[in-house]
Order: sequence, then C-alpha cells, then structure tokens
Amino acid sequence: MSSLPSLGQDKSPLYIPFCGPTLLERPLYNKGSGFSAEERREFNLTGLLPAIYETIEEQVDRAYKQFCSFEAPINKHIYLRNIQDRFEILYYKLVQTHLEEMLPIIYTPTVGEACVKFSDIYRGSRGLFIPYTEQNQLDDILHNAVWQDVKIIVVTDGERVLGLGDQGIGGMGISVGKLALYTVCGGIDPGQTLPVVLDVGTNNEDLLNDPMYMGLRESRVGQAVYDEFLEAFITAAQRRWPGLLIQFEDFAQPNAMPLLQRYRDRVCCFNDDIQGTATVTLGTLLAACAVQGKPLSSQTIAFVGAGSAGCGIAEQIIARMVGEGLSDEEGRGRVYMVDRHGLLVSDMPDLRDFQASLARERVGIDAWEIEGEFASLQEVVEYAQPDILIGVSGQPGLFTEKLVRTMAGYSERPIIFPLSNPSRHAEAKPADLIEWTEGRAILATGSPFEPVHYRGEVHRIPQCNNSYVFPGLGLGVLAVGSARVSDEMLARASEILAAFSPLATGAGTGLLPDLTDIARISREIAFAVGKVAMQQGHALEMSDERLRDTIEELYWTPEYRRYKRSSS
Repeated sequence: MSSLPSLGQDKSPLYIPFCGPTLLERPLYNKGSGFSAEERREFNLTGLLPAIYETIEEQVDRAYKQFCSFEAPINKHIYLRNIQDRFEILYYKLVQTHLEEMLPIIYTPTVGEACVKFSDIYRGSRGLFIPYTEQNQLDDILHNAVWQDVKIIVVTDGERVLGLGDQGIGGMGISVGKLALYTVCGGIDPGQTLPVVLDVGTNNEDLLNDPMYMGLRESRVGQAVYDEFLEAFITAAQRRWPGLLIQFEDFAQPNAMPLLQRYRDRVCCFNDDIQGTATVTLGTLLAACAVQGKPLSSQTIAFVGAGSAGCGIAEQIIARMVGEGLSDEEGRGRVYMVDRHGLLVSDMPDLRDFQASLARERVGIDAWEIEGEFASLQEVVEYAQPDILIGVSGQPGLFTEKLVRTMAGYSERPIIFPLSNPSRHAEAKPADLIEWTEGRAILATGSPFEPVHYRGEVHRIPQCNNSYVFPGLGLGVLAVGSARVSDEMLARASEILAAFSPLATGAGTGLLPDLTDIARISREIAFAVGKVAMQQGHALEMSDERLRDTIEELYWTPEYRRYKRSSS
C-alpha cells in the first residue's frame, strides 16, 4: 500500500491522490460540507454534496445538535463513532469543543458498555483485528494498516476490560477510545496512531454462545501459545515501525505485569492500567497531601484491591516516599494491601511476585486482635489507622459507613479514592463519603460523578482520569524520540499534574484542573518527560527551546487544510 500523506501541522496545501467518492470514503480527509467550491470542482465532488459550504465551526454546531438529540449514552457513543468513521477531523473538533461533556461518552464509563455490546453495535472496521491463528501473516497484516507512519499503538487482548471482565475483541473499543484521547488531549496526529486487538479467544461464555460475536469462538489459548503470539506481534510491530510506542491496555492480571516486565527494557512501551493509573493517582495524591499540609511520606495508606493496578500504584507511592527521604523499608511499612482474602502477609499462599514485595510480616501485626486468618479491611483501618484509603477492587460498596466513620474518627481530612470503574463498580458513592465524613474527606474517583450538595456547599468530585497523563507522556516520547518509558519519566508526570491542582495552589476549588486545561497540561508533561528521557540517555539531547518548539510542531489540531490535486 502506498503511503498516504500526513495531515500534519503545515498550513500549506495538502496534495491528495484521490478524488470523487473515493475521497469522501477517506475519513481523515473527508471534509463533507467543508469542501470549498474550488475543491469540489478540482476533486470531482460537485453534485456529491449539498450546495452549502460550512466552516468546521458550523459543522460542529450541526453535529452537536444531532448529538444532543440522543438520550441514552450508548446511542451518543454510537453517533460519535459514526462521525469518527466518516468525518474524522470534524469528530476531533467536536469532541475537543465539548470535551467535558463528551469524555464520559467516548471513554469511561460509556465505553465499557460499548465494549460489552461491541459486536451488536459494530458499524465498520477501525484499526487491526489480529487472530492468533494468523501469526505467520503478521508482517502482511501490519502492512495492511491504513496509515504507514504509525508512532503509537494501543493494543489489548480484551481479557480485563475495566471492571467488566473478559470482552474478547470488544476490547477494541478501549483501544479506539484511548487513541482518540491521545489526539484530543495530547495533540497526537491521528494518522500516526493505530488501535489493535489481539484475538486469542475468550472465556466469556455469553460471547461464545452469542451468534453475533465477531471474534474467534473458542476458549483462550494456553500460556505457551499466548506468549509465542505476543512475542511475534511485538517483534513484527517493531520491525514494521522502529521506535514505536506501544501501550498495553486491559490485559488480565496473570499477563499484565509479566508482559510489562518482559518488554519494558526491550522496547518503548508501558501499561496504562498499571503505570498510567499509578501516575495519575500519585499526582492526585500529591495534590491532596498539599491540601492537607502533610507530605506523602508521613501518610499511612491502605489499598483494597491488590492486583497489578493496585500494586503498581503502591510501588510508585513508595518510590515517591523514598524520594522524600524515607528508606525503601520505611516506605513499604506505610502501605497496607488488602485483597479478597484480607491483608496481604508474607505467609499468604499463592502470592504473585509483584504482591510479595508489598506483603506484611506477621511480626509487625501480631498485636492485632483479628477474627480470621487474615485481617479484614475494617480491621486494617481500626489498627493501622491509614490517612489514605484507595479502592481498586472493582467491587462496589466495600467502603462501608462503619469503615469510613472509623477513619473519619481519627483523621481530620481523610483522603479517600474509590477508583474502580465504571461508576457502578466504585467502592463507595461520593455523596455517602461526604456525608459519613461530615464533608471533610478529600475525594477523587475513577469514573465521573455529579457534584454533591452537602450543608449548603457544592463538592465537585474530581475524576482521577488517566487522560490527564498518558497523552502528554506520548507527546513527550515522540518529541524526543525516547527509546524507553522509565519510572522516572512517569514520576515527573505525576509532579506536573499535582502542580496544576487549583485547590493545592490556591487558584481554585478543584483538586484536579478542569479538562479544558488538559492541552496545556499535556504540553508541560511532554516537556518534563522529554527532559527526563534525555537526562537518562533514552533520547538525544536538545535545548529546552528546541524541545518546546518540537512539541508545538508535533501538536496536531483539528482544522481543515487546503487540498490540491496530486497525480499519484
């Protein structure tokens, strides 16, 4: 396939090699009613479009009116995906213009429903669907991608979609949504992104028995076959696009951390569920600690949910504590991890490698009077008296009234983050947390919630959303051509996010900045992580001025360019 011209940021005319209906079938080039009279004549479009010419702003107004005509979020999601698949530049302009309203539609929580119903609402292909049965054809498959200058891939196997479990190829909805946010929030040229789903079967019986399911109708492959397929895919992707940034998304716990550990020192990659979630959580925690007036290293933290995401957050928190002056042992002594069996302790059977380093020794809690073999969350709160409570369990209602009131009894400003999503899986509802703490809690959630009115005050509920971080991270990696994504780069991104907290800096009442400010945040994160990448030798050195200029040169905005006819 010949390479298609990149939209880029250049304001000069863009030379297009196709015309007529073929041009209208190219989503990233199709302006619809935005084609000028001259372009319509030059590209044989006369008569194929209504006579009226509209600016992109006028098209946004029309599209937004249509968007508002739908009531159910899933129908709004389907409408936006249809716009994306027909008029892609308009789609990004529309979402960018109404980001706060549309983010929950293209991302959490609505994208979860879209993944569950993926085969039912399927309208057309986007990205690559790669079955393990075609492993020997990987090079050909990757050459079939529409765009030939791919810089970022979001890849999933769909086994752990949000808190919804195995959705098979339905996980493609997450890959598509994440890359839309790379463009809208981080200015990544959409022609340089590629969503990928690896079809290795599914263990979801509903999907296996659903005649509408479009993936392989067989159980997930065994570990040896799986590992061989993943290795072949990573190798082929790097061969096709050297220096590619690969984002792992929604891999289940048994594979998520091993994949990250296997490839993080070989290729430029990261796992958003583990590292992205940890980065945005740490940034939000740093802001919350600033509001409290206490450093993170002085806090005691309890987690409910000791999977790869929870442990990833804990490890970044400990690293920050060490950076603030604690020893590694002291930092780990301030973290309590609770899973479905209770508090992780070193003699607990079947601990995973990433859990073992966070498990407590029995000798440290031998004075606790607990009812079962392992301390419950309630007992951890009563005896350890954590200042911070973080939920990444996917189990609603775990933060009970008794638990929260216990915490509020010894902490003046408890920090409580029920981060599980979608919203119905949150460990507690913000309204309840505010009532049970008499309005004193500092909150952040994983999914969007409406403001809470309590005793004459309005409490805005900040969403601890990965989109604050990963788009800027990707922009920074591309700006300097970083060969790796390091822990230090992620830690720096957390610090930048915290520095934008209106509440912590006295610039406003929100713990996290408004989404309308996310483009500025992404640029600053890109600059900061680019600097770290250069300092660590992952990228060639450039001056601060040149780095700023490069970020601006890369930052793509959804505007129409003038088209000229090309003969090839």
